[in-house]
Amino acid sequence: MFLSILAHHKKNHVVKFNHQRSGQTVSQYVYAVFLAFLKMHTVLFVKPDPVPTDSTNPRWKWFKGCLGAIEGTYINVHVPKADKGRYRTRKGTIATNVLDACDRNCMFTYILPGWEGSASDARVLRDSISRVHGLKIIITFVGYANSLGFLSPYRSVPYHLSEWGPQSIRPQTYQEHFNMRHT
Repeated sequence: MFLSILAHHKKNHVVKFNHQRSGQTVSQYVYAVFLAFLKMHTVLFVKPDPVPTDSTNPRWKWFKGCLGAIEGTYINVHVPKADKGRYRTRKGTIATNVLDACDRNCMFTYILPGWEGSASDARVLRDSISRVHGLKIIITFVGYANSLGFLSPYRSVPYHLSEWGPQSIRPQTYQEHFNMRHT
């Protein structure tokens, strides 16, 4: 019931009909599962440890003091007709813009949901920094600009791991080397 409400934006009366339960039972169990998720926040979200200054790990030794990486994603949503313009992405879908951060072990450390799909990544990032428990030193992807505490790869330089396959040549410039380490 809980997942169908979240994933498919179903109303209480629809879930009540689908599961043959009363509206009070549906509300009671959805609320109970929601509280269980809130209690599990220490398991689902971890506090990141920065990369140590004496790190010898070939993947992370280049990013001393880094807490993790951020990424933005769109999640499709249903909104009233009056709000569709604000939630329309540049590709035409109706979605919410979500910023998330992961530590070196790919565990979520921060999630900022709720921005309109039309909001730029830079605007969402600025909002996350301005919050009381906002983001700190993070590696970003090319969609974000370099700024204090955020490190973005060089633009128009090979970036993705597939471009550094076994048949490809090694990085020729320091920008290519940085982007290879960044990925």
